[in-house]
Amino acid sequence: MSHPTPARACGIDFGTSNSTVGWHRPGEETLIALEDGKITLPSVVFFNIEERRPAYGRLALHEYLEGYEGRLMRSLKSLLGSKLIKHDTSVLGTALPFKDLLGMFIGELKKRAEANAGRAFDDVVLGRPVFFVDDDAAADQEAEDTLAQVAKKIGFKNVSFQYEPIAAAFDYESGIDKEELVLIVDIGGGTSDFSLVRLAPERHMLDDRQNDILATGGVHIGGTDFDKQLSLQGVMPLFGYGSRMKSQALMPTSYHLNLATWHTINSVYSQKSQLALGNMRYDIEDTGGIDRLFKLIEQRAGHWLAMEVEETKIELTHAQNRLVDLSRVEKGLEVDLSRALFEASIENLLSRVRGSVDELLRKAGVSVEQVDTVFFTGGSSGIPALRQSVAAMLPQARHVEGNIFGSIGSGLAIEARKRYG
Repeated sequence: MSHPTPARACGIDFGTSNSTVGWHRPGEETLIALEDGKITLPSVVFFNIEERRPAYGRLALHEYLEGYEGRLMRSLKSLLGSKLIKHDTSVLGTALPFKDLLGMFIGELKKRAEANAGRAFDDVVLGRPVFFVDDDAAADQEAEDTLAQVAKKIGFKNVSFQYEPIAAAFDYESGIDKEELVLIVDIGGGTSDFSLVRLAPERHMLDDRQNDILATGGVHIGGTDFDKQLSLQGVMPLFGYGSRMKSQALMPTSYHLNLATWHTINSVYSQKSQLALGNMRYDIEDTGGIDRLFKLIEQRAGHWLAMEVEETKIELTHAQNRLVDLSRVEKGLEVDLSRALFEASIENLLSRVRGSVDELLRKAGVSVEQVDTVFFTGGSSGIPALRQSVAAMLPQARHVEGNIFGSIGSGLAIEARKRYG
């Protein structure tokens, strides 16, 4: 089935770490450039206090790292399904509902896509993880409903959803020449999502594909969780994580957990948090770590540290170690982080990922021998230990890597064409 005219609707992959917008156009790239000619817009907002305006994406990260005074917010998608989504946060001296923060970012995606496309988009297919919230159907539905409300508030008239791994499957299907049973492994910033789909070139543009989707599944584990474990095991001990109190009890871990989690970093800077930490100092045996923690908080350098950890995770996909320079906090301070330490720190998470894949195959009634292809997509799918962990479960299947940041957005554009013309 050919489509000589551009689609009416777009597909939006609002990701934990990066976002894309897809638009099906004959003979042209599906993904729309969103920032400096790049197809991804990092899911980041920086509220610049000096200029009293928000910045988005790479510009937001640049302004933060350049030392502009303001507030950086990342992993916005993690708000969906969390208790925070019903609350406000303080931005530029005023209370901003977290829902409105999501609206600002998704509205920016819409605005940039429309400017580049030279037309308005009234209809959208939004990607969603298989589970926003594990083991809580009501909370999961509430997260989807919230995202739909946000999309309508910023100007979309018709809003529908597709599971992200299904969208990735449809993107992969556009390039195959024979029928395949494919396990889609989508490891994003916030979730790991899986689908088992029967794909074939002759079914590519059919509207009803329900019978081809054998099973979907997922677990709330993604790149930010891998960052968190690397931070806790490799970096936070320098800042008092694991320190002993004079009573021999371990120092409370909430401060380190919050600093290692993107969307809770700002909570450590509160006056209440700092007062409690100050009172605790008198009960710590060795105050070296907690004193460094104070310096980190004074500098409001939590996001900087989290970015260093994230960069280390990325480097460790092709290197055996990375030396992290922490002299910003203390002259001469550094830590050598190895791939071996990283892999040990995430083994429990990988075990849960494998369990989710096992459950998916069991639910579908499919043996590992029947799977033809494992298709990896998502920004965290390049982690060697994760890829090896899943690949070892299906040794006879072909292993294919998609566009790790673009497959979902492209698949959502295909879905938007089918649904809205």
